Amino acid sequence: MPDPVQVWKYHALGNDYLVVAGAGAPDPDFVRRLCDRNRGVGGDGVLFAQVPFREPFGLRIFNPDGGEAERSGNGLRIFARFLRDEGQAPGACCRILIPAGEVLARHVAGGVEVDMGRPDFRAGALPFLGVPEGDEGVALRLDLEGEALDLTCLSLGNPHAVLVVPESLPELARRWGPRLEGHARFPRKVNVEVVQVLDRAHLRVHIWERGAGYTLASGTGATASAAAARRLGLVGDEVRVAMPGGDLDVRFGPDGRAALTGPVVRVCQVLLDPAWLRDESPC
Repeated sequence: MPDPVQVWKYHALGNDYLVVAGAGAPDPDFVRRLCDRNRGVGGDGVLFAQVPFREPFGLRIFNPDGGEAERSGNGLRIFARFLRDEGQAPGACCRILIPAGEVLARHVAGGVEVDMGRPDFRAGALPFLGVPEGDEGVALRLDLEGEALDLTCLSLGNPHAVLVVPESLPELARRWGPRLEGHARFPRKVNVEVVQVLDRAHLRVHIWERGAGYTLASGTGATASAAAARRLGLVGDEVRVAMPGGDLDVRFGPDGRAALTGPVVRVCQVLLDPAWLRDESPC
C-alpha cells in the first residue's frame, strides 16, 4: 500500500500551485490527477521540490496537463514562501535551481520578489518559426484563421506571445489563446497575453497559459507583458500589471533584468489518501 503523500497548496493572486516533495520527477498522470479540480486537489500546476533540501533548492514545475514548464514567476514566489514556512530557508533570500538556471528570491514588504532574468526577444529563443533566428519577434503580423494579429514575442526561459490591444478582455484571451498556443509557428507552444496600456506605469492583462488555459494571474505572463510594452516604448521601468486575480509589480534594472513582486497566500496542507494514490477511489 502506498504511503500517504503530503501536499501543500498556495496561491498567488488566484494562480494556485500544489507543492510536493520527493526525489526524481512525478508521473505526468499523477500531475494531471492531482490538478483535477473535481477528482483531485485542484491547481494550476505542481511544484515538485527536490529532496533532500539544500541550497540552491531544486525545483521542477509542471503544468496541469502533465507537461513540464521551464519557469513560473508565481510558482517560484510560492516555492520561496513554502521554503520559509517549512523552515528550510528562514532568511530573507534564497536561491532556487530550476532546469533553466538559478533564481534568486527575496521576502519583501509586498510579499516575495524573484529575479526573472533578462527578456530575450530573439525569434530563435522561443522559437518562433518563419523569422530568422537572430531577428527579434517584435510587432510582427500573424494571420490567425482570417484575423490579422500584431504580436511581440519573447522568452523568459519559457515562450510568450503578447498582443497589445485597445481594451483587454477575457473573451479575447479565451478566443486567441488556444489558437495561438498550438499554432504551427510555435513548435514548443506559447503563453499568450492580451495587454491594454492604461498609462506609462499600468497595464491591464488577460492571460492564456500554455498547458493550463485561462488563468487569473501569471508571474511570467505579467513580466512578459511589461517587457513587451517596454520594448515597444509604451511603459517605463516600473510597471504595475492588473490581472483578474490582482496586481503584480515588475521592475527593470539598468541591465534590463526584470524583478517580479507580489503576495503569496498559504491555503492548506493535506495528505493524499492511499486509495486515491492507487487510483481505486470511486469517481
